[in-house]
This record gives sequence, C-alpha cells and structure tokens, in this order.
Amino acid sequence: MRYLGWTLLVLVLLLGGAAGGIVALNLRGEDPLPEHAETFNATPQQVEHGRYLALAGNCAGCHTTRGGQPYAGGLPIETPFGTVYSSNLTPDDKSGIGGWSSAHFWRAMHNGRSKDGRLLYPAFPYPNFTQVTREDSDAIYAFLRSVPPAQVPNLAHRLRFPYDTQAALAVWRALSFKPESFVANAGKPAEWNRGAYLVGGLGHCIACHGPRDSLGATQTQLGLSGGLIAVENWYAPSLADPHEAGVADWPTAEVVALLKSGIAPRGSVMGPMADVVFRSTQYLSEADLAAMASYLKDLPGAPAPASGASVRPAIAVRRDAGTMVRGAKIYDQRCAYCHGDQGQGVPGAFPPLAGNRAVNMAQTANLIQVIAHGGYLPSTEGNPRPYGMPPFGHLLDAADVAAVLTFIRGSWGNDSPPVTQLDTMRR
Repeated sequence: MRYLGWTLLVLVLLLGGAAGGIVALNLRGEDPLPEHAETFNATPQQVEHGRYLALAGNCAGCHTTRGGQPYAGGLPIETPFGTVYSSNLTPDDKSGIGGWSSAHFWRAMHNGRSKDGRLLYPAFPYPNFTQVTREDSDAIYAFLRSVPPAQVPNLAHRLRFPYDTQAALAVWRALSFKPESFVANAGKPAEWNRGAYLVGGLGHCIACHGPRDSLGATQTQLGLSGGLIAVENWYAPSLADPHEAGVADWPTAEVVALLKSGIAPRGSVMGPMADVVFRSTQYLSEADLAAMASYLKDLPGAPAPASGASVRPAIAVRRDAGTMVRGAKIYDQRCAYCHGDQGQGVPGAFPPLAGNRAVNMAQTANLIQVIAHGGYLPSTEGNPRPYGMPPFGHLLDAADVAAVLTFIRGSWGNDSPPVTQLDTMRR
C-alpha cells in the first residue's frame, strides 16, 4: 500500500504538478451554481417519494450513527486508505445541507462534488448514484429538507497521504469515474429496466458485489461477479454465478422473499447484507423487488445447475485425517444440535449444511466470520423473530475454526477444499 501511495503521488505530479492546478483543471467547464438554496416548494407526494428513494439507497445506513439523529452523519467508514466520515444530510444551515440548492444536491449525486465544488470521496457511492435521474434526486432532496435539522458538525476524514489530497482524488476520478445517465435497454421489458435502474443506481449493489482494483475503484467491466468487502472481511458473493449467489434458476417469488424478509427456501442473508435488508429492501414495494429480481435473474453468467444437481462439480480433495477427526468432534459438540448429525438442518429455523452453496464456495471468508462473530438474520415484518447463530470466536482458536470448517466442507456429499489456519487469521 505504501508503494501504491507513492505511485499515485507521482501520477499527481505528472498530470498537473500542483494540487490547485489539478483541481482547477478538473472543475473547468462546469456551470457555476447559486451560492444559496432556492425556494423549493415540494409537494407532499414528492417528499414521500423521496423518503421511499432514500430507503432504496439505504442513505440512513451510512448517514446515521448508532443512537444518533437520523441523517446527521458522523458514521466512520473504514477503507484501506483510512477512515471517511459520512456527512450531515439534515437541513441544518451550518452543519447540514440547509444552504444547498437542489442543483447542489444533484451535482453531488451526479458528479460527486460538494456545494463548493470540492471533489467528494467515493465512499459516498456517486459512481453509482450518477445514474439517478434529476427527478429522483430532487425528490430525495425534498425529503431530506423535511427531516429535523441536526446541529452535528461534520468530522474531518482521517486518510493517509496522498489519499487525503484533492489532487490525488482528481487523478482517481480521471482514471475511474465518468458522470453518466441511466439508459434503458430498448430490447428489454419495462420491469427489467426498472430493476436495472435500482440495482445499478440507488441500490449500488456493485459497491459490494463487484471486485475493486488497487485504487479502490469498482471494476464495472466485471459486473456483479463478487468482491471482498475491504476491512470488514466479508465476501459479497457473485450475483451471476449459480455456485455463489446467482438466482437465475430461482422463482421470482423466492428472490422477492429474500429481499423482503431476509429468508427464502433456498437461502438467507447474514452479515452486511442483513443490514441492507433490515434498513432498505424490506421497505420496497413488491413491484420494485420483482423488477430487481427480473434483472438479477437475467444476469449473464455460468449456466445454472440442472435440477437436483450438486452446486459444484465433484473435485478430488485431499484432507488431513487428523484435522477431520478434530473437526468432527467440534461439530458434534457445537453444531450438531441445530444443524443435525448429517448437516440436514431444520426447515424454517437452521439452514442445512449438506449441499449448501454458501458452505461450498471457494471463498471462505463468510464462514469464518459467522463462526467467529455469529450469524444473524435481519428482523423484518415477514420474519420478525429470526433464528440466529451465536459466536464461537471466544471458544474456538484458529486451528479449531479451520478444523470444523474443513470437516463441514468435506462431509455429507460436500467436497470442497479445506480451510487453513492462515485463512482464519483474517477474522
């Protein structure tokens, strides 16, 4: 990472020399905006629509601290480059966006610039929000102006040099960002296009479910092919691969159920996705969730497995016999009571481990996180009292975790590679 920083600094110097020169160059060509907010006469319908869209974008999830006033910001967002703090979105004149016009807000959403024209860090996912229409941006702005103002000053980001400079950010944008608008696919039905708009724009699904390059930019050309969530060490599985989280062969109703309640016959959500369902998707309309399902089911990817087939072709895997014995003992003591002697689980309560694609994925980060820190489904209207898995990180050491996961991934028809102690060190 140190060498990456110096490489970026060299790029800064080559492309413009001084920070001010680069920022000025990057701002050139933009129309000046009024300094103060205009009189914005929103209708109740527009405010309500904005509230709904803010839920679709999970805005409160990043702009509200635990126990804090909604949308007052201050939530730390850890990145490989340092900590970014979310901003105050309430209509407070000093700390929030009370002095912003709808044009200022649109510029932030579409171009990633603050009221004064400064470049915003992409922890605010404007590379996705750039697709949001002006009409929807204005509706969200109208809603935010209706929430109670909070006098909560914005916190200074804590980023390492040179990532804390506008010059470095200008270089990043030149390499990784271009404002764009959503363009409907004329060859697809309206429902599919609505789903594409929600998934690609406000839903910003690729921010987690897409791989990133060494500078933290999403590799859009790879689509929703899965990505490790930096710092948190959760893996957002591929939404196109049937061996991971692809839903091409799922009935639409099951995809809707997963996004609405957090649980479906073929899977459930945990980790960061549980928070997304809890704060966002459970509140979306059935029509919008069906639209998202239509788009997700149509993602290009590997063909879905035939009915009744294993989620993964059988592979020849060598496992240490002693590790399997150790893992079997831990499973019998800690896991079998809920998940069954044969990994069969309990329908509606505890998921089966035999044939479970989350168990058999090549990426084992989520399994390690669940054993170490527990696995909890979101509480939703459709599943108000979900079952959860307690953490075992205080009871099992690295060798224990590796052993029990190796046993689970090699039993009851599962035939996936073992988990090593090195793998578990990232929990």
